[in-house]
Formats: sequence, structure tokens, C-alpha cells
Amino acid sequence: MTTSRRSFLKSGALAFAGTAMFSNEIFAAKKGKEILGIQLYSVRDDMMKDPMGTLKQLADMGYVYVEHANYIDRKFYGHTATEFKKALDGMGLKMKSGHTVMNSKHWDEDKKDFTDIWKYTVEDAAICGQEYVISPWLDDQYRKTYDDLKRYMEVFNKSGELCKKSGMKFGYHNHDFEFSQKLNDVKVFDIILQNTDASLVAQQLDIGNMYHAGGIALDIIKQYPGRFELMHVKDEIKTTGKGEMGGSYESTILATGIIPVKEIVDLGRKSGGTKHFIIEQESYQDKTPLACAKEDLGIMKKWGY
Repeated sequence: MTTSRRSFLKSGALAFAGTAMFSNEIFAAKKGKEILGIQLYSVRDDMMKDPMGTLKQLADMGYVYVEHANYIDRKFYGHTATEFKKALDGMGLKMKSGHTVMNSKHWDEDKKDFTDIWKYTVEDAAICGQEYVISPWLDDQYRKTYDDLKRYMEVFNKSGELCKKSGMKFGYHNHDFEFSQKLNDVKVFDIILQNTDASLVAQQLDIGNMYHAGGIALDIIKQYPGRFELMHVKDEIKTTGKGEMGGSYESTILATGIIPVKEIVDLGRKSGGTKHFIIEQESYQDKTPLACAKEDLGIMKKWGY
């Protein structure tokens, strides 16, 4: 990938505390149908050039669910929520989740309330039929100290309460720093999981991103059973150049890399609470993004998803 997802997310313009109390409902997979979809960041260049044509190609491949990565000025890929929902419906597509970074412009610390920008984000997500509003980044300013991060988890929970009013959940998607950065000798990821209310804040486990920092998805799912309602399904290979997130790995076609993807998704299904399996591939090894999307879908279907 030429431009890392980290840079993409941090460019933004393109773009309650409580320890987890596990109930039987949380340990068990949420009731409802499993979803197999694609994160549209996988085909980001195509979506920028021709969003409707690209969505049609994905639908023709057999995709039913998509997850957005572009919400700017109350528009999804240049279209209002109502327009985008209508277009998706016309292609037989559904969008149950989407990525929008929640940051300082969304929370008024003085008023202890969300700004209209975030309230509109939640409103538009509901119009599109989303079940999850996911923030895929945690700005540095909120993780300078243990207390800073723990305090900000209150905002995560409050966002969960806001989303709940519209029948949705707030969610968080990990990168790599959550597993490499420690505050008071506790990993950032553990602070997030231990200080968010699982009934309000869902976790979307990216099984590839964590690998860059030594995170092992199988171990994480076993450590926090029932906490991962969504998963980014991804494989990784070592690269000779500069990989994703500035590391030495990049994503690749499922089942061709070094991550035991099938074992992880099966464990997610069995004990991770995972119902939404979202394919994401960010590097393509001389193939086109759409060709990779088709191969990835075929592999997941072959595995019974």
C-alpha cells in the first residue's frame, strides 16, 4: 500500500467507565444472521473514481454487505445518506457498519457533550441502516497517560449511549499501537477493553493490524471471549519494502499469508461473539483491488461463511 491506512485515517478530512462484565449474553454469539462483507477501503481508489460502478461490480461478485470508510461533510462517497441508501438498495447491497474517526471535533469537553458533527454522523449512519458506528483510530492526545485514556473511555461509553438511541452500537477498530503501547505497564488494548461497557461499545478485531505489533488474534479472542462482534478478516505477508503502518508486513489474499485466518474466524464464530466478518485487503501484489476482492470472497465462501 502506498498510503497507509493510518495516514488515510489521520488525515481526517478524507476521512463510562466500567470494567467489562461478561454475561451469558455477551459470551454467546449475538442472536442474528452472520454477515460476510467487504470494507470499501479495500477498493478505495475505485470508490473515489466511480463509487456506483464499483459497488455494482462488488454486488455482481456476490457481495451483499459493505462497510464504508468515507464520510465527509454528511456525505458517503459524495452522496447524502438518503441517496447512498437508495443506491445500495437498488443494487441489493446493505451497509451494517461504517468507519468514521471520532476525535476532538466531535466531543465538547467543556459542555461534556457531543458536537452536532458527531450527532449528525450517528443520524446519517442510522438513515443508511447501519447497526454499528465504528471509530477506527484513537488520537495520540487521548493516550498520553493511563488516566487520559481511561477518562476518554467514558466518551466511548457515552457514544454508545448516543448510538443506542438510534438502535445502533458504537464500535472501535484496532490498529497496531494498541498492542505495542503501554500506559502504567498496561497495554492500550487492555485499557480499552477493561474500561468500556460491552453492551454499548463493540469491538471490531482487525486480525492483521495487530500482527505488526506482535498481537496474536487467537490469544486475544481467548483472553476476551464474546467481545468481538465484528472482525476484519485479513492475511499478511512479509514485504521487502515499506509495509503497511510503516512496518515490514502488508496484507494479501486470504489463506496465502502467515496468519491462520480460518482458525481465527472459526474461533471468532465459536467463542468470540463474532457475527460480522468483514474482508479487508490493503495491498495487492500486482493484482487489482477488485480482483483481490473477488478471490477473498471465494475463499471465505469456501470456508462456509
